[in-house]
Amino acid sequence: MAKLPTRGVVTALRDLDSLCRTQLGLLPSVRVVVGNAERIRNIEGVIRCRIGGVVAGFGEILRSLRLRSGLSLRDVKDRSKRLAVLWGNQSYEISASWLAKLEVGGHEISVSKLISLAKIYSKPPEEILYLCEPSLAEVKLFDSSASPNTQALAGTGLLDKYVGWFLSQNFIAGPIPDHTTLLPLDDALAATPYRQALVGKGDTILDPMIRPGAILKIDSSKKAIEKNQEWTHDFDRPIYLLCTHQGLLTGWCELDEDGLWLTVVAHPISGQSSQQWRYRKEIEVVGRVIAVSQRSNS
Repeated sequence: MAKLPTRGVVTALRDLDSLCRTQLGLLPSVRVVVGNAERIRNIEGVIRCRIGGVVAGFGEILRSLRLRSGLSLRDVKDRSKRLAVLWGNQSYEISASWLAKLEVGGHEISVSKLISLAKIYSKPPEEILYLCEPSLAEVKLFDSSASPNTQALAGTGLLDKYVGWFLSQNFIAGPIPDHTTLLPLDDALAATPYRQALVGKGDTILDPMIRPGAILKIDSSKKAIEKNQEWTHDFDRPIYLLCTHQGLLTGWCELDEDGLWLTVVAHPISGQSSQQWRYRKEIEVVGRVIAVSQRSNS
């Protein structure tokens, strides 16, 4: 009996989980089985994602792939049957009537059947998922990056498809400016409250927590200065992008009881002094920093 393509199955599982959790905002009941071919063969029915009800046109995409491959419903049925025999699991078999219903949005799809269709249509499973990815506007409804201290690795997976609207690769590789600068507003961010800023060489009040060259993601809808009892340590303390007559700067903020004076608080080991400004006369809040991308010292 031939072995299952272990690495490909695991990759498909992880990509499907990533799509559901980080891009579509779903919380499917997922149990990823990692191990040898015999164990992975038993994942039938473990992972099911309601793709048809969330991603518009998924059935049409599958139908388009089938027709582009020159295959009839019966052809797919016959090929999936051979795959099921080859891989030793009937969950990979697809009936013609089931596929016809799937193509009009009348079925959910399991991972095993997604893998079968990907193999038959000569497409990686993750590529089929890319074809039915939601729009950027839909993704932002479930923007996990807005949560404090959220960490994510952007590599070759699904998140890499969206890193472009979050970080500007051109500015990451470019020189660090002397002053903190707002980055150009692109189409992906135009309809959102999000802006991006590049920290300049002269903006060191929070160094080393935020170093020159860092790229900030700013939520311009969050301008209220939080009181100090609302956080427990410096890593939870809100950071703001501020605008003064001298330019932009980043910092922790404290507002006096009368709301007249705003103190931009320096990091204890930054070597800088805290600064006091007349609130809304000498300084304005652009927005709250909700994500930071730092350059490596190396």
